[in-house]
Amino acid sequence: MGNALRPAAPRAPRRGEPLGSPGSFDELHRRCKEVFPQQMEGVKLIVNKTLSSHFQVTHTVHMSTLGPSSYHFNATFVGDRQLGPTETHQAKFVTWQFDGEYRGDDCTATLTLGNPDLLSESVILVAHFLQSVTPRLVLGGEMVYHRRPGEEGAILTLAGKYTAPKWVATLNVGYGGAHASYYHRANEQVQVGVELEANTRLQDTTFAFGYQLNLPQANMVFRGLLDSNWSVGGVLEKKLPPLPVTLALGAFLNHWKNRFHCGFSVIVG
Repeated sequence: MGNALRPAAPRAPRRGEPLGSPGSFDELHRRCKEVFPQQMEGVKLIVNKTLSSHFQVTHTVHMSTLGPSSYHFNATFVGDRQLGPTETHQAKFVTWQFDGEYRGDDCTATLTLGNPDLLSESVILVAHFLQSVTPRLVLGGEMVYHRRPGEEGAILTLAGKYTAPKWVATLNVGYGGAHASYYHRANEQVQVGVELEANTRLQDTTFAFGYQLNLPQANMVFRGLLDSNWSVGGVLEKKLPPLPVTLALGAFLNHWKNRFHCGFSVIVG
């Protein structure tokens, strides 16, 4: 007898790669910005205390030679969905802000309501939306609407981010200008970032280049920058294990304005 033909077994359907969460709109350029050093001046002490898996407080003491010394207390609640009012005190005025955020499996939507005043019919509304189109491509936008007596307007900004295994490219384009950034990880020790910002209202364009050097054997990280305003700077961070303490020393020089300032900070936690 001949061999009987057997029907081929059905192929299992391919499962697409999960899109993943696109994150928040404010974090689109985060990978590039993390390469740049933070401006430092004076002496600063930062104490971070985690009270629970969702609640953290921070104490900051800053002694400055250019301005008045200050103390700041910050409490942060982290959850999957946040909805609550925030009050910020500054100098001689009070700003009320109401934030709401929704994070889905492949999208993020946020809504911010600032300075609502029903009597004078004034309000500031900021809406963000991001959608993961593919596992590597994120598209979205921002809308800023403001209204006050005798004035009303809205500004729309479109955004996109592409994430590759070793680099990330991000672009924001709107009526007010454009913001582009590029992050590249050369190896485990070297990371670089490039930022370009163009403001159509001020007719100003700035360019900045930053880099980060990791020295894990010495528990040290160095970040440096060079921008189109003739500014150079760098920050050296040194961890002191097993203590939860990080020391940071930074210096910045603006050749065009002939300004130099340095800073030292201690971070606990």
